[in-house]
Amino acid sequence: MQLDWSVMGWWNGWEDLEEVRAMLASGSDPNRTADPFPPPLTQAAARGSEEVVAELAALAADVDAVHEGHTALWAAVFHGRPGNARVLVEAGADPWRPMMAGWSPAKLALAGPTPGLFPPGDASLSPEERAAVARAPGLIAALRDLPQYGHSIACVPGVTAAEAVRRMNGVVVTGAELAELLDDPIRYGEEVRYANVLGATDVPGGCVITQPWSFRASSYEVIARLSHGTRCYGMFANAKSGSQGAYAVDGEFRAGDLHPGAGAPWEDDPADLVLTSYLYQGGHAEAFCCGYAGLRLTDARPIAGPPDLWMRIPPTS
Repeated sequence: MQLDWSVMGWWNGWEDLEEVRAMLASGSDPNRTADPFPPPLTQAAARGSEEVVAELAALAADVDAVHEGHTALWAAVFHGRPGNARVLVEAGADPWRPMMAGWSPAKLALAGPTPGLFPPGDASLSPEERAAVARAPGLIAALRDLPQYGHSIACVPGVTAAEAVRRMNGVVVTGAELAELLDDPIRYGEEVRYANVLGATDVPGGCVITQPWSFRASSYEVIARLSHGTRCYGMFANAKSGSQGAYAVDGEFRAGDLHPGAGAPWEDDPADLVLTSYLYQGGHAEAFCCGYAGLRLTDARPIAGPPDLWMRIPPTS
């Protein structure tokens, strides 16, 4: 009986050569895509063993077949499988083939832990890209132990906390109102008037906007208004569905329902988001947001609190 590759799932079996050979012996097509899963070679490149990759590459109609904007070789590099990448190159895969907003497999490798994976070619990182790569380890380390759920953030380059208050038509919360808020912020987070209270903190490179108890800091209205003349990435750490991201550029909302730090980028993502997805995969959602914005946090206080100031913004219309 012919077996469908979907029985392998995302992880199970891709390191087991005998299991893959059993699939092939059943008549399973090594070139068939089993939605919602990528083609077998791409899955093996990202998650499997070198032996499995070699087996499937030898049977591939096109070792550089493109699925969702990238090849199996690109998947091997993105997911940190340099051995699989070498096997694919030996099978004829092209490391310099343009894809993913200019991030060929060879260029992507330059941004990771194995920059010498491929022979020197035309690929190179710009100064801005090198700076983004250099920032990533420090951001991941600084933000490793944040609360898991319930908070939202917006990361804005080139904007101070005071300017963020102005852009949001906000009023700085002080005195008795602030004391009441800080006395029991979780309880007040359930009240309408505190649903519109956000924290703001200056950081190297810009500012971070936070709300410890709800999603408002990452709402489309907030990130769009903050992004005028710059850009902004917002995220809500949703206990039900994980990190929910969105971003805006120069006052224009660009995309939502994103999952920062959760895996490979979409094929139509711009080049900076492709790089950010690579650098912060593994669940580093807050570091992803800060990295996209070019912020240089050295500790978690701008997100974990207390912020430099609290502001109350107008409710949504």
